[in-house]
Amino acid sequence: MKHVLLGGAVIGMSACSHFQAVETAESPQPQAPLASGVIHAHFDDSVQPQEDFYRWVNGTWLEETEIPADRSNYGAFSVLDDRAEQQLRSIIETAAETDAAPGSDTQKIGDFYTSFMDVETVNALGAKPLAEEFGRIDALTSTDELPALMAHHQLVNIGGIYGAYIWQDAKQSDQYTVYFVQSGTGLPDRDYYLEDTEDFARIRKAYRAHIEKMLTLAGIEAPATKAEAIFDLETELARMQWTKVDSRDISKTYNKVTVDELAKLTPNFDWATFLTEMGIELDAVVVAQPSFFEATSDLIANTDLATWQAYLKWQVIDDYAPYLSQEFVNGDFDFYGKTLRGTPEIRPRWKRGVAVVEESLGEVLGRIYVAEHFPPIAKARMERLVDNLLLAYEQSIKELEWMTDDTKAEALKKLATFKPKIGYPDKWKDYSALEVRADDLFGNMVRSNLVESRREIAKLGGPVDPDEWHMTPQTVNAYYNPVANEIVFPAAILQPPFFNLEAEDAINYGGIGAVIGHEIGHGFDDQGSKFDGEGNLNNWWTDADRQAFDALGKQLIEQYNAYEPIPGYKVNGQLTLGENIGDLGGLSIAYEAYKLALNGRPAPVLDRYTGEQRLFIGWAQVWARKYREEALIERIKSDPHSPSEYRANGTLENVPAFHEAFNTRPGDGMWKAPEDRVQIW
Repeated sequence: MKHVLLGGAVIGMSACSHFQAVETAESPQPQAPLASGVIHAHFDDSVQPQEDFYRWVNGTWLEETEIPADRSNYGAFSVLDDRAEQQLRSIIETAAETDAAPGSDTQKIGDFYTSFMDVETVNALGAKPLAEEFGRIDALTSTDELPALMAHHQLVNIGGIYGAYIWQDAKQSDQYTVYFVQSGTGLPDRDYYLEDTEDFARIRKAYRAHIEKMLTLAGIEAPATKAEAIFDLETELARMQWTKVDSRDISKTYNKVTVDELAKLTPNFDWATFLTEMGIELDAVVVAQPSFFEATSDLIANTDLATWQAYLKWQVIDDYAPYLSQEFVNGDFDFYGKTLRGTPEIRPRWKRGVAVVEESLGEVLGRIYVAEHFPPIAKARMERLVDNLLLAYEQSIKELEWMTDDTKAEALKKLATFKPKIGYPDKWKDYSALEVRADDLFGNMVRSNLVESRREIAKLGGPVDPDEWHMTPQTVNAYYNPVANEIVFPAAILQPPFFNLEAEDAINYGGIGAVIGHEIGHGFDDQGSKFDGEGNLNNWWTDADRQAFDALGKQLIEQYNAYEPIPGYKVNGQLTLGENIGDLGGLSIAYEAYKLALNGRPAPVLDRYTGEQRLFIGWAQVWARKYREEALIERIKSDPHSPSEYRANGTLENVPAFHEAFNTRPGDGMWKAPEDRVQIW
């Protein structure tokens, strides 16, 4: 089952934090700071902060750091990923060495990892694990039977032309529904199929060769002919797909239809059979891209069965190749790793094994991870810092000049209902239904996917679980969920070196404080602002205020559209708008929260920098990141986040306090005239 957060609200960030509650007259004086938190070794003092702040803070690091051979990019918070990975490895390998009771969590963790690390058994099996799924496909006698098979594929996480997931209904957030989305293509974006550029032509050629190679490994006859047919089919699907800009617009993608209306939309696909095979009983569903579903109806009827069978076998191979013999694993990496993202080497097998166990038994690992690596004091301090950021947002909303009082009242009402979740869930998912065998990697993956699909489908018709998390505690990330109006911060993003108890507040407000502000900001970005405090799509804006907000967003779009990280590839300001609003609001509010934490006292000067300067240094430090060119192109085309350099500098250009702190002047590289600065929240 594909799990998707609506509105593009999930971000990948990393930050430091020394938490300090807003003080009252009764509050104790804070402990004397022990360090500034400024990483001087990363600076390039040949660059002036007023010219290029990002390179002033990170220039030496950018010059001296090599991207590890098994990564497509590498950045400041990759340290957190590496640390969490090592911590999980210790937990998993301990379980694998334990003589655990059958069916216990320890047995499942250990045997899942053992099945992945048993290369000899996996290699001996070759393509044999594919036989059962191939048999289902070979048994098809007409395209009328596609819905039942595609439903089965959805349950075991094999791709198809449609995707489905269970989520809260965006207009009735107290209940779950099924969302159907466009799918069916293997390249990162429709532009890879349709744009006539040298880079994409090279990738298309390599992709066709990759399909042929993998079909050959699987023992499929006439692989070259079938690879061409598969690629042509995917190209037709790409032509029908919506752009990523349109697909992140919740106003366009929330289209609730009855099952009968869905059947009329795609008459050549039996949706009743699809839903029945999935075990879903609903009268209505949400269709994200109706024109895609309508267009695919003729494609289904006009494409011969043999092509569909080849395409479906390719989907099986493509999704399960990482769990097959080494020749499949190498073939999969050669294209998706080397060619598509420019990564020279595959990750060591133990790292991939840890990732597989984490994916399949995430909250089992999470419970152990939290017990060993996340002390209760960290959660308590984080809760106080979140309170600071919410208070700063409240004050900022009240002081907005472009918003009228009526809309302010509604914005404050929504802010008051935000639900923070810190560290880990209050209750853990149950994995008792999952059977894990030490000698059956492929089967473990199929069974794991089935358990998760059935867990999701079982939600339908029941009450919404307010305690559910959509990330594990060991995930270095954070998210805002608009249909629950919740901001969520897993434990792993609060670990050293970024959760720095020895650093004075400023550097950390520029880091983890801005992360918190960013997530709050998603509730008020171009998409999140369409939801009310109950998590429902509901316009709480006056027309004039919405127009003013959209005009500010248009300015931000134009700013980011001008950035060109690679010649010929510009940032898509419309695609990245939500994240850019989140960054701008997050940093601006973090600055205000820092001033609240000072409680009227002057910020200390440490390492010759004022508190205000260190806050902005903290912001830039967390965005240190390098990309391989291929990976950067993929990000520009498919990721709603701007490349890190532009997240850092592009945000700072709009913050008046930054210009004051570093005394920028007209003609400086970072200068933006006051009347041109975008200030939203």
